[in-house]
Amino acid sequence: MPYTEASKRATLKYMKKLKRIPLDMQIPQYSRLKAYCDHKGKPVNTVIKEIIFEKIDSEMGEDWKN
Repeated sequence: MPYTEASKRATLKYMKKLKRIPLDMQIPQYSRLKAYCDHKGKPVNTVIKEIIFEKIDSEMGEDWKN
């Protein structure tokens, strides 16, 4: 399916709602993370976000959520 102008507009609209956060890791650390994610059956991105927000919630409490 060709990439249409409508697709381009939709993609740009979606991307404006995101903030990219680059993350550098040493290869052995990434290998451990990837193995854990594979074991859980989840993508790396999902697991990283889950871990971050679990940490925030445990330290800041439930009232911190927006």
